[in-house]
Amino acid sequence: MSELLAVLLFGATLAALLAGFPVAFTLAGSALIFALLGHVAGVFELSLLGTFAPQIFGRMTNGLLVAVPLFVFMGVMLERSRVAEELLETMGRAFGTLRGGLGISVILVGALLAASTGIVGATVVTMGLLSLPTMLKHGYDPKLAAGTICAAGTLGQIIPPSIVLVLLGEVMSSSYQQVQFAKGNFAPDSISVGDLFAGALLPGLVLVALYLIYQIGVARLRPLAAPALPARGHDDAAPGVRQLVSGLAPPVILFVAVLGSILAGIATPTEAAAIGAVGATLLAGERMDGQRKLPIHAAAVSMVVLLALTASLDLRLGRTAAPMADRAGIYTAFAFSAVLAWGLGVALVRLFRAGVLREVMGATTRVTSMVFVILIGAALFSLVFRGFGGDDMVHRVLTSLPGGAVTTMVLVMAVMFVLGFFLDFIEITYVVVPIVAPTLMVMGIDPLWLGVMIAVNLQTSFLTPPFGFALFYLRGVAPPEVTTMDIYRGVAPFVVIQILVLAILALFPALVLWLPRVIYGP
Repeated sequence: MSELLAVLLFGATLAALLAGFPVAFTLAGSALIFALLGHVAGVFELSLLGTFAPQIFGRMTNGLLVAVPLFVFMGVMLERSRVAEELLETMGRAFGTLRGGLGISVILVGALLAASTGIVGATVVTMGLLSLPTMLKHGYDPKLAAGTICAAGTLGQIIPPSIVLVLLGEVMSSSYQQVQFAKGNFAPDSISVGDLFAGALLPGLVLVALYLIYQIGVARLRPLAAPALPARGHDDAAPGVRQLVSGLAPPVILFVAVLGSILAGIATPTEAAAIGAVGATLLAGERMDGQRKLPIHAAAVSMVVLLALTASLDLRLGRTAAPMADRAGIYTAFAFSAVLAWGLGVALVRLFRAGVLREVMGATTRVTSMVFVILIGAALFSLVFRGFGGDDMVHRVLTSLPGGAVTTMVLVMAVMFVLGFFLDFIEITYVVVPIVAPTLMVMGIDPLWLGVMIAVNLQTSFLTPPFGFALFYLRGVAPPEVTTMDIYRGVAPFVVIQILVLAILALFPALVLWLPRVIYGP
């Protein structure tokens, strides 16, 4: 009876989500209803719900999840600072005279923005507003143009730093610890977000490379679908080295500062997210007033110096004794922290006066609230599902499949891919992954490789109709001549490329595991 209720709970929740009910309330509401039904049937103890509050408190005090609002803040701030516009303009002028050059520019800009923002909506909307009209004006196939913009905009979900990887890292770490505890290992090595960032970097670059190969191939085989721009005058000439550096430097510097500080062991993901948020604020503050740059530049230099000091010296306070070099480093860090605070204060004042800070804070609050409300609902759903023994039932079903771990992995990936047509990545991460990940780990599948495979699979949920977010974002800003079917058909080849990347990672796991082992050791 309890397992039947577990199946009905999952089915009813999925049906309610497909009907369009709010995600968080659907997860929590269906869980409570079935908990009461289970109690009446005598197969569920309501006292189990008493563990819900401590679970939520533990999630809310999880320092790792603080990275979510910080990364969101960074992405929204960069959107307001018009970094994407400058990148698109610079790249378009650099590659436009090549066949497929505008498409290549969009993919490269999407990769750079992914490495510095990781916000799908902002990237797709910005590139849709700026690039789509230009591509259509110069004769690009509407399907190719729409598909390229949607696919490039979703790169932020696999190229670190990524909110998907932060949330998935928290879930995978919890699942891995659960498996280790069941084996009697009460001091397991955790799977960190830094591990996932390192593991996802090469697969993300492989995905970018395949996107570029597809774009170049279309331009070669169907030149009318991706024509070159006509020769331009002096005012629209290809950018020089200085213009290229000026356009590329902001996202590249942020990428190095955020991801580099994590991989180098200087900062945790949450601390690195704070570095990114501060850097994005300084960059936006400079754009608000291009004449008075001294406070911003001084603050940026101070941040670099502070990172270097942190990497080379022990700056911890409160020690009874510290070497002379450490004491000098602490005093130096205080001085540069004051300069950083000065520049950051100037940037915040400029952004407040321009009305940008209010918009950024509002958008950050809305996105963060959505994520955490869904997290709470998913936690209650998971608690009731496990109370019915649903996790044990799933474990028995998956382990009884013929073919062992290979068949099970293929089935789980296929189910997640299909669910991506109807659910977003947050729902799949917090509802499906905690159910299937422990079983796959017990069967001997490497948790890091599994996490990256799931992340690449989840990326397809942004592109698969009918509910792919990237499709909705582009539909909202696309001109009337670009139909919804043009967008759907345009993204289909890129979804196939993502499936191809999954197959490549399955055949060559070293693409995921090599870099983390180089950085963190075996």
